[in-house]
Amino acid sequence: MMETPKELVTAAMLVIGDEILSGRTKDKNIGFVADHLTAIGIQLKEVRIVPDEEDKIVAGLNALRASYNYVFTSGGIGPTHDDITADAVAKAFGVGIDIDPLAVAVMRPHYESRGVEFTPGRMRMARIPSGAALVENSVSKAPGFMLENVIVMAGVPNIMQAMVLAVTPVLRTGAKMVSRTVTVRRPESEIAELFAGVQKEFPDVPMGSYPFSDEGGFGANLVLRGVDAGRVEAAEGMLLRRLKEQGMV
Repeated sequence: MMETPKELVTAAMLVIGDEILSGRTKDKNIGFVADHLTAIGIQLKEVRIVPDEEDKIVAGLNALRASYNYVFTSGGIGPTHDDITADAVAKAFGVGIDIDPLAVAVMRPHYESRGVEFTPGRMRMARIPSGAALVENSVSKAPGFMLENVIVMAGVPNIMQAMVLAVTPVLRTGAKMVSRTVTVRRPESEIAELFAGVQKEFPDVPMGSYPFSDEGGFGANLVLRGVDAGRVEAAEGMLLRRLKEQGMV
């Protein structure tokens, strides 16, 4: 009996923060999310970066959540006045936002055990939109949250990573992406026509050429990707045969 092919599950990421756009902070979260989602069977299809402006966050969130199965956000859920992501999410969904008793129950003992005051600023991180489920933060305890298909996470890389791992068990996953790479020690211009011919034969297998240069000269990594391993392998076989016929590998 043939196995029914798994459906595709897609995601987008909304990176929030003036500091990313200004260059003061170098994003380290996109790569982690992309690698993790690919490994579990969710395809990251789009990434947007927006400033700490409510209208930009709301517009980006509403566009992405209508287009993909999941939206992951990073940034803007800290204790300061410019951390406005939670409020923007509440506005995007048209729901209220208030102190969540479950969040307080997790956070207060954490601070008290360290002899640290649970200040209004820290209490601010317990404000959660109505109807959202908390996402555990094993690092600093202030939780993220998930509202429908939107997962809201911190921007600090180690905290964001902990939140991604915490929410993973409740995510619906689909077909996993298969990838094959053929490295050619030729300039792209010399293999472009041949590569395009293979792509034409396998329109269902996305292919891309990624040039590089090193001490050995110019080259290109030809990457073939798809959810059907058989088709990807067949495309790779044709590409290798044609490259060998031309003496290029």
